[in-house]
Amino acid sequence: MTHIITALCLRDGACVTVCPVECIIPGLPQEEWPWYYIDADTCIDCGACIPECPFEAIFPEDEVPKDYTPSKEGMQISRYDGTEVYDGHDDKGDAVHVEGVRTLAMGEVVDLTVDSQPNYDYFNSAGGPEPERASDRGAKVGMGYKAIGK
Repeated sequence: MTHIITALCLRDGACVTVCPVECIIPGLPQEEWPWYYIDADTCIDCGACIPECPFEAIFPEDEVPKDYTPSKEGMQISRYDGTEVYDGHDDKGDAVHVEGVRTLAMGEVVDLTVDSQPNYDYFNSAGGPEPERASDRGAKVGMGYKAIGK
């Protein structure tokens, strides 16, 4: 099992900073892959990313909600089905610009399970990391993971 980043992601990046195995990367090109994505082959299911996400966008794969309701006013979703723009800052203070978002209404029910497949698709697409880069990261992670006795 892995963790899934859903369309609630607005590219903050704090999840990347805390990931001990470097399995989270931003989608590129952003216009096609708007979120951060988790490499299921590298993720060790530690869950360190979950509390770091200010948008509450990350879930264990088997807990991605089919009937998600916003936990606070003004939450946005990034599926390119909206007409709004998110302009904010990431965890390092750098500007973040995401188009095609929409603000969820309080009480609105959203199926986030549809966001699971794009996490896998990203790593099997031309937009995903170069195979050489992914395998290098996996080898480094594998050695580090084994070294800590997991």
